[in-house]
Amino acid sequence: MEAELRGNSNTSISLQNPSLFNNPQSSLSGALKGCLGSLDGACIEKLLLHCASALEHNDGTLAQQVMWVLNNVASLVGDPNQRLTSWFLRALISRASKVCPTAMNFDGSSTIRRRNMSVTELAVYVDLIPWHRFGFCASNSAILKAIEGYSKVHILDFSITHCMQWPTLIDALAIRPEGPPSLRITVPSCRPPVPPFLNVSCEEVGLRLSNFAKYRDVPFEFNVFDHDPSSFASSETMSQESSHDFHFESLLNHLTPTMLDLRDDEALVINCQNWLRYLSDEEKGNSVQDSSLRDAFLCTVKGFNPCIVVVVDEDSDLSEPSLSSRITTCFNFLWIPFDALETFLLKDSSQRIEYESDIGHKIENIISFEGAQRIERSESGIKLAQRMKNAGFSSVPFCEDTIGEVRSLLEEHASGWGMKREEDHMLVLTWKGHNSVFSTAWVPNGLQD
Repeated sequence: MEAELRGNSNTSISLQNPSLFNNPQSSLSGALKGCLGSLDGACIEKLLLHCASALEHNDGTLAQQVMWVLNNVASLVGDPNQRLTSWFLRALISRASKVCPTAMNFDGSSTIRRRNMSVTELAVYVDLIPWHRFGFCASNSAILKAIEGYSKVHILDFSITHCMQWPTLIDALAIRPEGPPSLRITVPSCRPPVPPFLNVSCEEVGLRLSNFAKYRDVPFEFNVFDHDPSSFASSETMSQESSHDFHFESLLNHLTPTMLDLRDDEALVINCQNWLRYLSDEEKGNSVQDSSLRDAFLCTVKGFNPCIVVVVDEDSDLSEPSLSSRITTCFNFLWIPFDALETFLLKDSSQRIEYESDIGHKIENIISFEGAQRIERSESGIKLAQRMKNAGFSSVPFCEDTIGEVRSLLEEHASGWGMKREEDHMLVLTWKGHNSVFSTAWVPNGLQD
């Protein structure tokens, strides 16, 4: 692309010595060779990596030089690469203010702030692009097949989209030939402190689902699984810093059949939508007891003997310890929603700006934070599949009806969206051929047909 060299006042920085940029001996000159006048995505990625290297070597001066260039490329109302660069620049400035606080001029008051959505606004939000609906559609279809013949169903729902998945399932259960089952849905009382945020409580969401289920004549019960709230951030917490207090140990300690009121006469469903990536994948030691929280969670739910476990997440490896690796992966992956939104929303659209701001929230956590504070740790579908098999699960295929439903869903969106099948019966949502979201279904070893 031909970059529009426009300063972005929303992410401006102050250089202590801008003249260093004109120094032909500066290492920045090499980074920019062949790029000036043609700052396409590849050149922007090169600059981002150069800045990351400077920060990893505590070179505040060089980092500022690169940021100065990026600042003249970034624009929140530019093309997809320019808009994406704006959020990367913000994240790099935030990181630099921690690494080189005396060398950077960063106003912490510019921390991303966002509002809580109404339920109606959230429905519009998840419908903008099929990022979430793809997983809802594939998962619900797999769940319907898994619970055929059962008169009682219990779903443990671990997701970040406030039960937006379930009205469609309730609709499908209402017209089931053998009649609707009795449906229970249990959700944890707290969720990862990530967008989208809702302006009503879990209990209110449950009440609305109950009313809808009653209207559709589906016997329904909604439970909020309470655990120690002191170690979790409230879902209404708005600041990025809230993620620092988010821990899963309390949740895992309370995931027991008694606490969850599991019943032998119910078909148990485990639903994980964009959830596993928030469980740390770092092992604490060499023994089984020191396994990562992600593996411990899978081991726990396997012990419940569910009839199906559905796992949907972003098909991207963002758990690498190397900042440079994360920047490369993140830049080439999160370009997808920016490009997709470009196809139907104006550059100054409030919907687009809000959606991309939420992606910026993710970018800031991936780039600006380390250790337990960095909670965005997605892994590719291939790695997830191996993790599931190591935990004692076997994949189950999606039926042709599911494939048809997903294809019908994608026809409602831009022509760039597609779907493909990969190993372990995995369905993958694609944008212009690039993997974006995977959907998988699993059963404990020995339970597959």
